[in-house]
Amino acid sequence: MAPSKTQIANAFKASKALGISTEEIRPVLRDLYKSFHKNWEHIEADNYRVLFDRYFEMQENKGEVEKRDERPGKAVHLAEGDQVSKRTGSSFELPLKHSTHSGNVQFPRHVASGNGRVHPERASAVSLTSHTNYFMKPKNEGSTNDAIVSAEQTSMRRPGPMNGAARIQRPKTDSNGASISREDKKSIIYKSDITKSTEKVPISLVDDVGIESLPKFNYIPQNIIYQNANLNISLSRIADEDCCPDCFGDCLSAAFPCACARETGGEFVYTPEGLLKEDFLSNRMALVREPDKQPHVYCQDCPIERSKNEDMPEKCKGHVVRRFIKECWRKCGCDMQCGNRVVQRGISCKLQVFWTPQGKGWGVRTLEVLEKGSFVCEYVGEIMTNTELYERNMESTGSERHTYPVTLDADWGSEQILRDEDALCLDATLHGNVARFINHRCFDANLVDIPVQVETPDRHYYHLAFFTTKKVNAFEELNWDYGIDFDDEDHPIEAFQCSCGSPFCRNINRKGKRR
Repeated sequence: MAPSKTQIANAFKASKALGISTEEIRPVLRDLYKSFHKNWEHIEADNYRVLFDRYFEMQENKGEVEKRDERPGKAVHLAEGDQVSKRTGSSFELPLKHSTHSGNVQFPRHVASGNGRVHPERASAVSLTSHTNYFMKPKNEGSTNDAIVSAEQTSMRRPGPMNGAARIQRPKTDSNGASISREDKKSIIYKSDITKSTEKVPISLVDDVGIESLPKFNYIPQNIIYQNANLNISLSRIADEDCCPDCFGDCLSAAFPCACARETGGEFVYTPEGLLKEDFLSNRMALVREPDKQPHVYCQDCPIERSKNEDMPEKCKGHVVRRFIKECWRKCGCDMQCGNRVVQRGISCKLQVFWTPQGKGWGVRTLEVLEKGSFVCEYVGEIMTNTELYERNMESTGSERHTYPVTLDADWGSEQILRDEDALCLDATLHGNVARFINHRCFDANLVDIPVQVETPDRHYYHLAFFTTKKVNAFEELNWDYGIDFDDEDHPIEAFQCSCGSPFCRNINRKGKRR
């Protein structure tokens, strides 16, 4: 079956993200399509991995042919430690060293130094804890610079010297053996999967701008307790009336909603296609866009204020009342493909971490079209108490970067006083998933966060899931409203200078009011 125009366009977009023009990739795409007997699925699998491998392989072979046709007119002088064949017209292969460690790879491009403010994963001297290979990309026509390209299971050979004398040197490397380019060269990084194979689908990372180094963090697919959080997940805490042990297969196909739909008014919030229903989504979007008009609850002794000043805490600033989604639990009789188990099945869409051109640092984009109400991912990080988070941030240096934490306060209003170990939050700075890279956008973000119960009826802890607020096109950046109060000077993490680009940006409007 022939691919659609959209599928072909997506392949070209993915190529451009790696700096490969449409003219260069078109013949490779046509050749692969014939080789796979017109099976397009093989081409787009793993974010077009086989397409890019074939392209770089052809570039390598092209370079070898060029080298065989070239005959140096003068003697070739070797740098110390290099050896080449003395035969006239022989080709010279210079395989670059690569790092098999997770050390910091220093690239030559200059980036702004940290100012102590929080940005969603801007440039910093960090690295991924997985393996990456570096190789030289041959010059394209009209280009004046080589580029360092990083990709797994791929290698390139640099073309031999042109006519005339040349001094051949091994490429410079850092302390870990990773190759680096000269200061006037652009660096390109591509990783096929940052999840360490912990997700059902690989999540790639690409940087065609050239930054100092890769982000340093440990990828985890599920939340994990840091130290003092009080979290008790057990079957005994799930009452029989709060689950559906008599259900079989898919609960959404039953004639009547089961007990698991009681939390959402006796109806499931998911469609048979796995999308969030319009009425539930609209209700949540209204809470985000007009929080001041929504009902709030106030703690008698607010854990957030108490973490700032235990002796004399200020009054609670209020927490917006939010509706939960209750998915079927392990005590239920339905299977994992039940329509009421969307979030717990994990990430199923194709995502990519990329370096944004708007100065926002790392971001996340979708590689495929996402319909309105689609589940994208959940926010995963360390489960901490608010006191632990506050102390961690106070002890950190001003040059360190932090992701914006998530406070699990959706049900704090049900209790007058919460112990510190019961007032929880999520921090993805050191350990987290792809959601740590999702940038903030005021008011009109294309994602919205919704609390979801999965393992326990205890609402001190829940999953924070992201759903699309509208149809999102392929290669469109994903974003969500952090709910930042730009006037809160007491927040443990200082609010960043918002550059979301939204016409409804709260930071811009705040500046306008102060003038």
